[in-house]
Amino acid sequence: MNYPPDSGRPRDAVQNASLGGRHKKAPVMFRKAARMSIGRGQLLNLIEIFLDPLVLVLSLWIVELSINGHLPPHEVVLSLVVFSLTFPSPARMSYPPWRVIRYIVFEWLTLFAILLFFGYASGYLSHFDPDVLAIWFGVAPASQIGMHFLLRLSAPAILKLQGGTAKAIVVGMNDQGVELAQRLAADPYSNIDVVGFFDDRGGERLVDGERNTLLGTIPDVPRMVKNRQIDLIYLSLPMTSQQRILSLLSELRDTTASVYFVPDTFVSDIIQARMDVVCGVPVVAVCESPFSGMGGMIKGASDVVLSLLILALISPLLLVIALCVKLSSPGPVIFRQRRYGLDGNEITIYKFRTMTVCEDGDSIVQAREGDQRVTPLGAFLRRTSLDELPQFVNVLQGRMSIVGPRPHAIAHNEMYRKLIEGYMVRHKVKPGITGWAQVNGCRGETETLDKMKRRIEYDLDYLRNWSLRLDLHIIAKTVWVILKGDGAY
Repeated sequence: MNYPPDSGRPRDAVQNASLGGRHKKAPVMFRKAARMSIGRGQLLNLIEIFLDPLVLVLSLWIVELSINGHLPPHEVVLSLVVFSLTFPSPARMSYPPWRVIRYIVFEWLTLFAILLFFGYASGYLSHFDPDVLAIWFGVAPASQIGMHFLLRLSAPAILKLQGGTAKAIVVGMNDQGVELAQRLAADPYSNIDVVGFFDDRGGERLVDGERNTLLGTIPDVPRMVKNRQIDLIYLSLPMTSQQRILSLLSELRDTTASVYFVPDTFVSDIIQARMDVVCGVPVVAVCESPFSGMGGMIKGASDVVLSLLILALISPLLLVIALCVKLSSPGPVIFRQRRYGLDGNEITIYKFRTMTVCEDGDSIVQAREGDQRVTPLGAFLRRTSLDELPQFVNVLQGRMSIVGPRPHAIAHNEMYRKLIEGYMVRHKVKPGITGWAQVNGCRGETETLDKMKRRIEYDLDYLRNWSLRLDLHIIAKTVWVILKGDGAY
């Protein structure tokens, strides 16, 4: 790698640095990276992130103080639970009003139902004042809706606090550059005005060349930045253009414009992309598990707590089903099958036996509608997903999660990983009892490659957008899907 002429770095610095311990201290290769933070231009986003959790907690406190005049310890605990389950708030500023109201009401009903269920199951519900809960049930969503639309009305004033409209240019008229410009133009709350594009390529090779403004070539950028007082520069150049990027950055040091690099997200499927710092060196995550760090702690704790409560509640049902399976047909009660788990490691999952066979070899035929191998009781168990209940034990063992990509038989994994690009990425997390694909209609037999591809697309979408709120939404929607009984054979 060649450093910029004024960097002051020796060309042989990499060779001098030792990873094997030959030198006590390696030469400094990078200046210490600044702490990653939310920029000044994202103040509106920062407020929106905290809006729902704070409104729900404050509305609870106000109701409690109005009725009882003090805030008991169990209300503080409930506040922490509510905040953790609703943080961060989803971005809704660009949604139409009717969709905002629908989402807020649905998510609140789901959250309140879950709180009541586990409050009743744990016996702690009796500690709470029924009047407080009843009033909070109505006040909370009304407060959320009111504060959201108040934020919309306040958005212009908040944007003015950020310094008014900033003029920007995009260097590189390609897919990601055009996508960025279009999103900024479509966002009514953006304070960034894209003046135009710069690119060295001919018009016939440019993306969307007729509708977007091409102001000049890349060598023209420094002069244009000075003459038109450009505030922001977005470099949307491929990583292979290293020399052009370094040369441009060197010339831009004579300006006061802020420079951002726009990675080519169209080159590969980005999973949980984020900036991070490793030993003072900035790095960019391209494909990462959503359950690293604090996310993993939240996911693991919620799995253990929910599984213990659910198993305590359904233990009588498990005994009844086990007895019925034993009496209805010969064979074991529990069907064990090898699947791929976290990081592609082999695990054994448990299900109530629903067939007259227990297949777990190199070739496994998926169950079809009217499959003769499925017992009459097994058909009922599969349709209602009651055969999956023993997997809560797998969750307590640490092999599975309540929500995640459904595990496939090893024989199917080995087949589909060769046919579907990105198939094994779904194994960056623990498999789940239910998943985003299953509540969106991808349940049951995948007799065509397109059906399996659609299921994998939902699995990867779950990895990109995971949150505890999404898990709760999937759990609630799973109940409805099971009641409908669609797609399970």
